[in-house]
Amino acid sequence: MAVMDQIRGKLRGAPRRERMLQLLTFDRLITGQVIHLVYWAGLGVIVVGAFSVIGASIGVAWREGSWAAILLAIPVLVVGLLIVSGMALIWRAFCEFYVAIFRIGDDLAALRRAAESEAESPSPPPRA
Repeated sequence: MAVMDQIRGKLRGAPRRERMLQLLTFDRLITGQVIHLVYWAGLGVIVVGAFSVIGASIGVAWREGSWAAILLAIPVLVVGLLIVSGMALIWRAFCEFYVAIFRIGDDLAALRRAAESEAESPSPPPRA
């Protein structure tokens, strides 16, 4: 639950009304932290798929009981696990893409705040 602790820690210092306003007006995006939970949930689904591939290949080999079924189950197992591994890599890349997009948004917000604070502060007179 470290991700939720991070969210609570960042919002804890603000008054309740300000926290709600930040969440409702999208000034503070929580999706960057929530995507970590989505990643682990998706990875769990992929692991269940891997166990399904293993169970299906062993089950077919055991049910048929012939050498041909056993020899057929081995490549099915290998190809199935390769596909599941590819799915895990694609899922990781998908989630990293969303994290990168939200970090770009955070960086742009920081640049905007810096530009606004620079515009508000009076510039020193030029040296002669």
